[in-house]
Amino acid sequence: MLILNFYYIVPVVSVICGLWVFVSKRKHLLNTLLSLEYIMLSIFWIMSLHLANIGHESYFVLFFLTLAACEGALGLALLVSVVRTHGNDCFSSFSVLQC
Repeated sequence: MLILNFYYIVPVVSVICGLWVFVSKRKHLLNTLLSLEYIMLSIFWIMSLHLANIGHESYFVLFFLTLAACEGALGLALLVSVVRTHGNDCFSSFSVLQC
């Protein structure tokens, strides 16, 4: 049982590191999107380990991976749109009053 718990340590630490980067490094939109993708990859890792340990099928993991890919594509489209309209991805250059 201790060996099973050891396999979960690395993915949980990577989720915590991704959350820390998401909260602390909020200067650029690209850094924020990359940290969100890192968190999604870590959660995918945890789900894969958990489902492999209990012996269930991995259809839900594939569905989750599909949603993560769609989220990444949407984030990339948002980044391109922001860079085209504002010229950079710094959060300090955004204004709520601009249309």
